[in-house]
Amino acid sequence: MDLPETGTQSVDRALLLLTLIGASGDHGATLASLVAGSGLNKATVRRLALALIRAGMAEQDAASRYHLGVQVQVLGAQAARRPGLMAAARESVMRLAQVTGDAALLSVRRGASSLCLMREEGSHPLRSHALVAGQTHPLGVGAGSLAMLAALPDDEGATILRAIAPVLAERFPALTPDRMRDLIARTRADGVALNPGLVIEGSWGLGIALHHPDGRLAGALSIATVEARMRPDRLPDLTRHLRAEAAQIESRLSKDQQT
Repeated sequence: MDLPETGTQSVDRALLLLTLIGASGDHGATLASLVAGSGLNKATVRRLALALIRAGMAEQDAASRYHLGVQVQVLGAQAARRPGLMAAARESVMRLAQVTGDAALLSVRRGASSLCLMREEGSHPLRSHALVAGQTHPLGVGAGSLAMLAALPDDEGATILRAIAPVLAERFPALTPDRMRDLIARTRADGVALNPGLVIEGSWGLGIALHHPDGRLAGALSIATVEARMRPDRLPDLTRHLRAEAAQIESRLSKDQQT
């Protein structure tokens, strides 16, 4: 028998579902994927999903897939107006796009997903459109997202990988569990994350994690471009520019905390 949810347990489970829905991106989450990702039974997931829909936090399309609702967008817009990462990073994102000629992006972690806050286009006509502002991916999908996942403690990262496994299997078959572990290890060794066209063929990315002064993960700065523009001979320069702007952002975050 499925007992009714009460207290903080109900809230925690509803927020978990919301995170999983966000991690599903534009394709949306199926009831089966929410059941698998949450470990809850189908009746509980359905009941909590309906509660999220009534609150405007989730929506269900004609194909019965769940998406983030309008109320989430409203809350996100309100949060974006607060001083913080966006203000500290805006100048660096714009400069990175100008210097490299490629798209520069700022992303943050939202539970088990990554949200792109800002995208600045470079001047080069060949562009990658794998990620745009406002779009979410499961954490670890894409260069900036991978940089954030790799920056987390092992146990936290393992929990996230289990939660997003159904979405990865369905939408990103190239990102197998073994491949994800290899990518995380390489990112930690190199200090930057490289996405060699694993999300969209021919679309490459380079990302680095950003941290608050106390060491907490703040977000990620990344470059997105086509494969032909991320040649081995160009990677050192791109990495140098990425590291320099990341240091500038972290310096501004530190100054903001002191004022």
